[in-house]
Amino acid sequence: MGEEKNQLIEDLSITLSSGMDLISALISIKSESTSKKFQKIIDRMIDDIKNGSQLWKAIDNSKLYPNYAVSLIRIGEESGNLPENLKIVVSEQQKQKSLRSKLISALLYPVLVLFLTLVIGIGIAWFLLPKLAQVFSSLRIELPLITKILIAVGLFLGKYGIVVVPLFIMAMIALFYLVFIFKRTKFIGEAITLQTPVFKTLYKEIEVTRMGYLLGTLLNAGITIIEALDSLSQATTSAAYSKFYKFLQIKIEQGNSVLGSFNLSKDARRLFPNHIIQMIGTSEQSGLLPDTFLKINEIYQEKIDDTTKNLTVLLEPILLVIVWLGVLFVALAVILPIYSLIGGINK
Repeated sequence: MGEEKNQLIEDLSITLSSGMDLISALISIKSESTSKKFQKIIDRMIDDIKNGSQLWKAIDNSKLYPNYAVSLIRIGEESGNLPENLKIVVSEQQKQKSLRSKLISALLYPVLVLFLTLVIGIGIAWFLLPKLAQVFSSLRIELPLITKILIAVGLFLGKYGIVVVPLFIMAMIALFYLVFIFKRTKFIGEAITLQTPVFKTLYKEIEVTRMGYLLGTLLNAGITIIEALDSLSQATTSAAYSKFYKFLQIKIEQGNSVLGSFNLSKDARRLFPNHIIQMIGTSEQSGLLPDTFLKINEIYQEKIDDTTKNLTVLLEPILLVIVWLGVLFVALAVILPIYSLIGGINK
């Protein structure tokens, strides 16, 4: 249903621009859907509108779209610019889709390398180490500590590997889910990401781009800064940035300026580059805040393009170090006893 949800706003924009009435447009969209669940949602929207509800309220009740999209649709209906505002929502959806595609393309190679490294490492540990452990255990020489560790791991996996290895894989998947995906604990993953040299740059660029586009677009559409920040806090996927936007919202409601609210937060300069905060402060004084936010979006959209293109290159040294450390550990554990054995024979 994800693709149909994204397509709904675009289809509404096209059909309404052509002069078709809202009910007919929704019926037409429903007829092209293959999802029973999506068809039921469209039916509920049609019923809401027939009962006197506006489109934005029917879309809000459907829970398909974030607050900023609902706000833009509401402003579009009230101002008579609904097709144009729908196009803005479509543009944001396309930006998010394009960004996800770029991230997947950039991370495909590093993830594949790490996956193969993990598979090969598990294979060596499960099948090769137990045999090496038997060989080294039979040698009457003092083994280095690193080899003793290797032997202990090999013997353990030889005995319990059929249970331990699947449990290890499941534990890694569960840990990844809890740290980076589960809503209540993903703040841990965000904190790790914001401290990781390569990823923190991309993470900040994505959030600055989202802030620039949404605040600029919402303010230009006539939405107040407080409402825009509320929509932005719900649109972002980051707990840290969402908390910060809510903080700004509260401080501005108390009568502080946008720049003053930034300066009151201890996290502002950790989450945003200093020059972005200065740009916001200058534009607030000159009354060009919406245009400045959109300019920030343009600048950082280009930065994201450059970062995603270079992400593989930036990650290669880290991948090489991870692989090199694994190979070095196994090589030292195997080679050092051989040198000890040769030394014993010479004596």
